[in-house]
Amino acid sequence: MGCGRVGSTLAHILEDKGHTVAIIDQSPEAFRRLRSGFKGRRITGFGFDRDVIVEAGIENADAFVAVSSGDNSNIISARVARETFGVDNVVARIYDPRRAEVYQRLGIPTVATVRWTADQILRRLLPEGAEPLWRDPTGAVLLAELDSGHLWVGEKVGALEEHAGCRVAFLSRMGEALVPERGTVIQDGDIVHIIAPAGEVERINAAVAARNEEGA
Repeated sequence: MGCGRVGSTLAHILEDKGHTVAIIDQSPEAFRRLRSGFKGRRITGFGFDRDVIVEAGIENADAFVAVSSGDNSNIISARVARETFGVDNVVARIYDPRRAEVYQRLGIPTVATVRWTADQILRRLLPEGAEPLWRDPTGAVLLAELDSGHLWVGEKVGALEEHAGCRVAFLSRMGEALVPERGTVIQDGDIVHIIAPAGEVERINAAVAARNEEGA
């Protein structure tokens, strides 16, 4: 639902991957964003209207994505898809990060556009410390980007894990993701990503910072 820039892009990508796509938008003008060769169905109406989503094929859908410009429309249509029609794979875009967290905990996967954009910018401006990249629906587990510090260059991943009491999920090296072993040596420029309980991130960050101070 939603044939804006995100919706039309998703429709094209999914179609290119061999999926059958139907796209809903309340404005017929929005379908102009679709390429001339788009083979999917174009449905004019509201995504939370039962008749509209039935016409779009919701009863046989494997997934439903709500990316209109309205938070209320997105979450209502996502809930209708999940709760009324039993679609398991549902995602809703939500602009208000506070509401996004609430719906995430209710089991509706959300993408908080404003929060995500702000986090990406802050991650570039303030690389020091552990900034959450992902959290599970309950908020109990986080994936965080950790500044390993110059002292970790040349040392093994296992040494960092033991010192900070954390689990390294993967390394970003030269723009590519690498799943390390305990014996993997951290190289200059590596970005370390850890997985940890939400309440442990500050402690882990403090442990890394203390190690940096010890060797500075």
